[in-house]
Amino acid sequence: MSFIWPPLLLLLLLIPVGVAIYRRRESRRAARAAALGWGSGAAVGAASGGPGSSRPRRRWVRGLPAALTVAGMTILVLSLARPQSVIGVPRLEGTVMLAFDISGSMAATDVSPSRMEQAKTAAMGFLQAAPSSLQIGVVAFSDGGLSTQVPTFERAPVAAAIQRLAPARGTSLGQGILTSLKAIDLAEHPPGKDYYSNRSPAPTPEPTPVPAGFHEPIVIVLFSDGENTVRPDPTQAIQAARDRGIRIDTVGVGTTAGATLDLDGFRVHTSLDEDVLKQIADGTGGTYHAAGDQDAVSRVGDDVGSRLVVKDEPMELTSLFALAGSALLVAGGLGSLRWFGRLP
Repeated sequence: MSFIWPPLLLLLLLIPVGVAIYRRRESRRAARAAALGWGSGAAVGAASGGPGSSRPRRRWVRGLPAALTVAGMTILVLSLARPQSVIGVPRLEGTVMLAFDISGSMAATDVSPSRMEQAKTAAMGFLQAAPSSLQIGVVAFSDGGLSTQVPTFERAPVAAAIQRLAPARGTSLGQGILTSLKAIDLAEHPPGKDYYSNRSPAPTPEPTPVPAGFHEPIVIVLFSDGENTVRPDPTQAIQAARDRGIRIDTVGVGTTAGATLDLDGFRVHTSLDEDVLKQIADGTGGTYHAAGDQDAVSRVGDDVGSRLVVKDEPMELTSLFALAGSALLVAGGLGSLRWFGRLP
């Protein structure tokens, strides 16, 4: 257990001071009663809880109201420091990795205003329609791959990561798929907190091939024009995804007629290669959609499976502590009124 406002724990030092003041006051009260000749009657009344009682109560009963009061005050002070604890919270969730082709060909304007902007628009539509049970991450790839946003349930950072995307260099569909798989591995198995250990990391076991669709709670949505110009061969990446049982839904951006681009002084004609994107989707049990079909792209998240997971999350316990402390104070007060006819 930890505390959000730990300096307030210093107030606990006032508890022993209060106990000392209370005991001194009770000693003075007993001395005054003895001086007035009330020693026997008062002692019996105080000890037994009322007049007419001849048998003194046990010592622990006499001290119970005070003990309850002290315990209640202690717990209330702890509540002021806002205690929190890490609790395993069960939830149903799925994961979608949005993988974006940011190669130079995505700057083509055969769709308005450009392929890159059309991919962003399609992805934002998906993001808005995605159910809250989905955590979404973003991967960008050209001739290499980079995870730009780890999977999260918050939509704002995902939207910001999408809006930052811009066309870059060549295209490696294989790198996009492999980087997405690595991001998924990292989301499922976060690194340990032993950052400064000099021990060699344990080797990562090769995944055992599983049937297609086995890992339904995880889907990769690949936005690309399908032109592959850089290794590795997408076939190897498709096999890696299939071995993990992870489906890849592809979204084709651009037109088959294509457009001519001026890239580094060279005029290059680029067009949408639907066959490659359909091959990726078919090879992993996924589906192919055109980026212009916004309704179809938005529904991709509808059939993402969910799984029951238990995640450690910090939970503030202030209200529970305040309730328990108040209950002990009330119990101590009622006990003192019942047995001694006064508050502690």
